Amino acid sequence: MTSQADSHSVSRRAFCRWAGAGAAALCWPAIATAAEDRSTAVKFFKNFGPGHIGVRADQRQAMAYAVKYGFDGITPNAGEFEGKSAGDISDWTQTMKASSIRYGAAGLPVEFRRDEDRFRNDMAKLPGQAALLKRLGVDRVATWITPGHSELTYMQNFEQHRRRFAEVAKVLGDNGLRLGLEFVGPRTSRARFRFPFACTQIDMMELVRAVERPNVGLLLDSWHWYTSHGTVDELLQLSNKDIVHVHVNDAPAGLDVDKQMDNTRCLPVATGVIDLAGFVNALVKIGYEGPVECEPFDRHLREMDGEAAVAKTAASLTALWKLIRT
Repeated sequence: MTSQADSHSVSRRAFCRWAGAGAAALCWPAIATAAEDRSTAVKFFKNFGPGHIGVRADQRQAMAYAVKYGFDGITPNAGEFEGKSAGDISDWTQTMKASSIRYGAAGLPVEFRRDEDRFRNDMAKLPGQAALLKRLGVDRVATWITPGHSELTYMQNFEQHRRRFAEVAKVLGDNGLRLGLEFVGPRTSRARFRFPFACTQIDMMELVRAVERPNVGLLLDSWHWYTSHGTVDELLQLSNKDIVHVHVNDAPAGLDVDKQMDNTRCLPVATGVIDLAGFVNALVKIGYEGPVECEPFDRHLREMDGEAAVAKTAASLTALWKLIRT
């Protein structure tokens, strides 16, 4: 694997020029952050995921956007580093460090929702992919769970997920990576299946515990929390070790919670439908220390110019932080 990677690597000088361009973003004026951003009580950080807002950006551009608009982290894209040498990767991670940018959660590169052959094929690749994430300094991986199945009963589906995630978590854990599992809350999503599956915080935590790996927890999304009729009291039953990654969104106004559609959301604090004050302050109280990222599936945001979309997303997170009571 090492020799193959070296044979496809770009020159060290070329990669340094590529990474250095991101470092140049340090001279851009960052958006001023509110005093509460720096409160010692707030341990989580603003993460920028360009794909979630429809912005095309490689890792260099994502870092430049993050520095300019006041994000603290970016979503990793390990595919950009496949075939690059250890020196190249070290140069990039040092550039990130100099820019005070860290990594959020990577997507899980294993298709666990389909047949066993596909799962086995992807699992064979996972050790190398996990090792690359570790070299990049990534420590979190997350994925979403389909809220039902048309053939497998709840318990059959539960057992398949438990078995497969136990294998996945073992490989990730060997590389210092945590695994976050996201439940999908809308009633309209699970209604498509004959057999509904884990679609609330409570039953997803049952799956997390059944996996019996210390590096497994939740990808907690304010949208799915709201559409699953979650409560602040339920959030307060969690701890930092239970949460791997967080998404924040708001919901369209004027629509009953059980009629909300998963692909139509809003940026946080845009409508006031979701109790984001309760949500974010619960994260503070339980000491959550990871990334917080927007995933709005907002058509109007995706139609905007990239720079404008990033600026609007950053402003929504600033508005969310202002809800924090410290």
